Amino acid sequence: MNTLILKNCRVKENLTDIVIADGKIVQVGCCPENGTDMGGKKLYPGLFDIHAHGLCGYDTMDGAEQIAEMSYELAKRGTTSWLPTTMTVDFDKIKNTVNNLPVTKGSNLPGFHLEGPYISEKYKGAQNKEYIKAPNLAEFLSLNNIKMVTIAPELSGSDEFIKKCGSVVSIGHTDCDYDTACRAVDSGAMCLTHTFNAMPPLHHRNPGPIGAAADKNIFVQVICDGLHIHPSVIRMLYRLFGKERMILISDSMRAACLTDGKYEFGGQTITVKNSVARTAEGAIAGSTSTLIQCVKKAVEFGICEEDAFYMASRTPAVLMGENKGLIEAGFDADLISVNDDLSIDKVIINGRFFE
Repeated sequence: MNTLILKNCRVKENLTDIVIADGKIVQVGCCPENGTDMGGKKLYPGLFDIHAHGLCGYDTMDGAEQIAEMSYELAKRGTTSWLPTTMTVDFDKIKNTVNNLPVTKGSNLPGFHLEGPYISEKYKGAQNKEYIKAPNLAEFLSLNNIKMVTIAPELSGSDEFIKKCGSVVSIGHTDCDYDTACRAVDSGAMCLTHTFNAMPPLHHRNPGPIGAAADKNIFVQVICDGLHIHPSVIRMLYRLFGKERMILISDSMRAACLTDGKYEFGGQTITVKNSVARTAEGAIAGSTSTLIQCVKKAVEFGICEEDAFYMASRTPAVLMGENKGLIEAGFDADLISVNDDLSIDKVIINGRFFE
C-alpha cells in the first residue's frame, strides 16, 4: 500500500494531519505517525479546469504529446485535473485529437471538452465559421473520450442530441432565447459555457440563456480573469448561483504564461496585447490566465477564499461526476498547499507529490 502522511496542514483554518493511501484520503485528523511536515500551510483540493485550450505555447489541437506537456505545466500551477478543450476545426482533426487521450505524469485527464463545431455563427467568438455545423449525433458518437460538449441549442436536432449524446452538455456560443434554453435544460443540458461571453446578454424583457440558467439553477462556467467579465458581474453571479453552481474556468489559450505577441488559435492568428487575446475582428479569444490566477482574482473581487477554491475544485467535480474537490475520507488525494499570497507551495496528484 502506497501511504503518504501530511502533518501540520491548515484545513479550513484548523491545523490537522492527512493520511493518504493508494491515491485516496483515508483520514483527516491527528495522526501519531511521522510524516511530511507541511509547515502550517493552507491545504486545498487540487484545481479542476473543465475549460482550457492551452498554455506555454501548447494547444489541445496540437495533439497527444502537447496535451501531455500541458498537463505537466498545469500541474505545476495547481491544476490537478482538466478537460483539454477543442476548437471548431475540421472534424477529422477533432477526431484524431480526442481519440488519443495520453497518459501523463501531470494533471489528471478525465476526457475532453468539445467546444464546437455545433455552435452559432453569430456568437462564434474566436471559432472558425468555416467548420460550424448543426449537431450530428451519429458523427458525435464516433468520438471517444468526450466528457463535455458545448452546443447552441437553437440549432436543428439539438433536443435529440442533448438527450442521447451521453456527455455533459453545456449551452454556449449560442443565440438562443429563454424558452429555447429552458427546453435544452429540460432535455438534459446542465451548464452554461463561459457565462455572458458568446451569448445574448441578460435583458429585462429577453432574459435569454442566462435567465434560463438562473430559473433552472444549472451550473455556470465563469472566466474570472478580470478581463472577460466586470468584477461586479462576477459578484452578481456568485450571489445568484453560489459556490454550489458557479464554476471558475480559465479558458486559457496557448499564450497563457507567455508574453504579448501573435499566436495561432483554432487555425486563426490571435494577437495578445496587454495580456488580452483577440482575433483580427477584435473578438476576445480565450484568456491568458491559469485557473489559480482566476481564483486569486475572485478573492480580489470580494469572494471569500474558501468559496473561490471550492468553485475551482469541488463544483466542477460535481458537474463532471468526479470523486474530487473535498478534503475528506474517501475522496481522491489531489491536493495543493498554498502560501499566504495564494501562490502554489506543493502539489499532490493521486496521492503523490508532484515534482
